[in-house]
Amino acid sequence: MLEVQRKSSLLCGVVLLCLFLLPTLGFSQVSKVTAEIDTTGIKIGEQIKYTITVETDSLNVVHFPEGQTFSPLESVEAIMQDTVKNNNRVILQQIYALTQFDSGSYTIPPQRISINEQPFFTDSFNIKVADVVVDTTKQKMYDIKPLIEVDKSYAKIWMIVLWVLLALLIIGGLVYWFFLRKKPLTEEEKEALLPPYDRALLELKKLENSRYLIQDEYKKYYSELTDIVRSYLEEDVHVSALESTTAQLISKLEMLKDAGQLDLDHETIVQFQKILQTADLVKFAKSKPSTSVAEEDRKMVEQIVVKTHDALPEPTEEELMLTEEYQLELAKKKQRKRIILAAAIFAGLIVVGGASSIVYFGFKEVKDTVFGHPTKDLLEGEWVASSYGYPPIEIETPQVLIRQEVELPTEAAEVIKSHQTFMNGKVDGLFSVSTNSTTYKEAVDPNFEAVVEANLAQFESMGVRNMLTKTDEFNTKSGVAGLKTYGSGSFEHPLTKKSAKIEYMILCFGGKGFVQQVIIYHERGDAYAEQIVQRMLESLDVKTQV
Repeated sequence: MLEVQRKSSLLCGVVLLCLFLLPTLGFSQVSKVTAEIDTTGIKIGEQIKYTITVETDSLNVVHFPEGQTFSPLESVEAIMQDTVKNNNRVILQQIYALTQFDSGSYTIPPQRISINEQPFFTDSFNIKVADVVVDTTKQKMYDIKPLIEVDKSYAKIWMIVLWVLLALLIIGGLVYWFFLRKKPLTEEEKEALLPPYDRALLELKKLENSRYLIQDEYKKYYSELTDIVRSYLEEDVHVSALESTTAQLISKLEMLKDAGQLDLDHETIVQFQKILQTADLVKFAKSKPSTSVAEEDRKMVEQIVVKTHDALPEPTEEELMLTEEYQLELAKKKQRKRIILAAAIFAGLIVVGGASSIVYFGFKEVKDTVFGHPTKDLLEGEWVASSYGYPPIEIETPQVLIRQEVELPTEAAEVIKSHQTFMNGKVDGLFSVSTNSTTYKEAVDPNFEAVVEANLAQFESMGVRNMLTKTDEFNTKSGVAGLKTYGSGSFEHPLTKKSAKIEYMILCFGGKGFVQQVIIYHERGDAYAEQIVQRMLESLDVKTQV
């Protein structure tokens, strides 16, 4: 009985195992993935056709590899995609064009194909990339051309200058239009520029055509009448008429007559006194003369103005000169006021614009934009993406890195096959980036710790003190893993000659028989340098096949 139960349990277990395996077995029967290449050897720059074929159910969703998943080979393009249907099954085919521009042996890694989110992986393939054989008997060999000094591009500076000039022209045009140009005079301004005699006659003519008498506004009529004649006397006769009472004004006119300064007959003065007295009664006692009397008073005032003008002595040449100089001085004062006002508005616009920029962008950003900053200029300048050394290091930098002539010590030359160093040019500040590519005569594993120690010792020889060091893993954009050593230290700033804090970073990559390095350092707290470093790290990639 016990044996039967054991067999029954074993049978149930087998059945359950089969039930669990059925989906996998069924799925594997439904879908099939294969990959092949048309050749295992190419010359530099030639292309390989990499074909992936998927046979699966027509209802399944298939995702082929995308992007640079074939590294270290480069995917040029997906050149074809074909579909063949047969009842409920479908055959999908994707062909990729791959290439490589460095000679050596490479491995195309397995590619991931997703079918209904279920991953399938292809086989890896070994590829050999050969140099192009050059027949030196037919094709002469030439040395590498030296670096050529090129003039610095001032296109961006000129663009900034043009925008600034355009803004100044617009502001200058607005200031001229609203403040400096001679605007057309209004009728009131033209009237104010007339001589006192002509202006008085013109105003009396306007009073004659007014509707004061028709509308029974005698007070306004006589107020304007007396103001016209008093203003004329004050300007042309130079007597304080506006602030004087009727009696005081008549007394002043008689004194001028007696002194021979105003050749005016006594009857005219008496008539003028009567008109002033009538005006006082109208303004203060609410008297109301007839319309004909009011009109006669206006005509009489007009005659008084004419007689007074004729009674004035002719101005001397000196008086005319003084009057002309006075007018010129008034014009100059007015012009100076306009210029000062325009300058004040211009300065105000600059202050407001500067303050707004500081509030929006920050003081440091505005200061560095106006007066310049070394690393800001690097960050906003033209960047260069290039490959340096062998094995190559691909990186994008603000300046092209220049090959450095490095003389290896005797003991190092015995084990090193080749060493290539590239470094950025001179910067008016504390910023440096360099790359090192070293191959050894023997295929030994790289000792990153020894390499980093040598770099730190070089930092110390440059004057860096109190160094703090950390290590971490770093991956390039294609996924190549390396060692990152970073930290900070004290350093004498090359410009200020004062102690400054620096931040440094040493990135190490490598394999059998070679080491690749990227070394960066900059002043601590330099936000522009930090942005430069971040952009360089995002672009960094290395080739680990030799």
